[in-house]
Amino acid sequence: MDEQKQPEKAKSRGCMVWGCVAVLGVFLFISVMVNLFQGMALVVKDATNRAGAGADEFPAFERMSSWGDPDGIPVVRIAINGAIMRQSSGSLFMPQVDKIELILDQIRAATQDEDVKAIILEVNSPGGGVTASDEIYAALLRFKKDDDTRKIIVYMKDLAASGGYYVAVAGDWLIAEPTSILGSIGVIMQAVNWSEFTKKHGITDTTIKSGANKDLLNPFQEVTEEQKAILQELVDSMYKRFFGLVAKGRSMDPEKLKLYADGRVFDSERALALGFIDEIGYWEDAVAKTEALLGEKVNILRYERKTDFMEILAGVETPVEINAGIQLPDPMQIGSPQLLYLWRP
Repeated sequence: MDEQKQPEKAKSRGCMVWGCVAVLGVFLFISVMVNLFQGMALVVKDATNRAGAGADEFPAFERMSSWGDPDGIPVVRIAINGAIMRQSSGSLFMPQVDKIELILDQIRAATQDEDVKAIILEVNSPGGGVTASDEIYAALLRFKKDDDTRKIIVYMKDLAASGGYYVAVAGDWLIAEPTSILGSIGVIMQAVNWSEFTKKHGITDTTIKSGANKDLLNPFQEVTEEQKAILQELVDSMYKRFFGLVAKGRSMDPEKLKLYADGRVFDSERALALGFIDEIGYWEDAVAKTEALLGEKVNILRYERKTDFMEILAGVETPVEINAGIQLPDPMQIGSPQLLYLWRP
């Protein structure tokens, strides 16, 4: 019996080996084809960019009608959902995408489209990065820079806190839902310090540095008063900018603003009473206000970027509905302390 089983086992092992070889061959073939198509796509894309305008400078989108009168004045709706942080996302056949750049591309496209007379900025964000928030704010101002008839209407949903409110003050009219939470004017910088724990357990840190303050907020070293002062100066500088933009954007007396610009948040009714928003309402109210400001019916559009198969393989673009959300990052993935316009309850 054993002599009969041995050839069967050998045959079974042989099939397994050849099966593995076949699978590896398939993966090798796919790898070769992907690399081939990538090379072809990059050549095609490079030729296109050389022949025409820069893809980043002049982003191309398809207009998709979203709401209102098809014959009305074009208005673009742009959404900011979740933390305003530079993050990339992708998959095997979807290249990495910086979601802040996607928002900036939309604003840039709307700015370059002379037919577009307004942006409805939908904000649902606890804030995020100082620089990312400021870039979006500056892009919104450029939208109105050369055409004073253009308007920005900000429609706040659950949250418009810190950096979410920072970008909102670029708007001409701020409307929040009755249950919105907004405000949190301030800057935060946080870090974990393990110095006491490491001393207690005999863990030592070796850091080679060129100056005493090169490793500010090193979690294994105590933070000196001098280092705290250095970092506080940075925080105060960013706060001063935030404070100034709110005072200007909301035409508020700085002395009055000081009473409330301490990081606190407001509900919609309190925010309206203090002048941080202009109206409490819903999406339909935001649309009605847009029409009132422009004096005509509006055709609300959203931008979509379409890509072909070659571009997907090349990793040059990604097919995405641009108002996709920006997800809150995992704190454990943040490599170093950051200056943030972020509400962290």
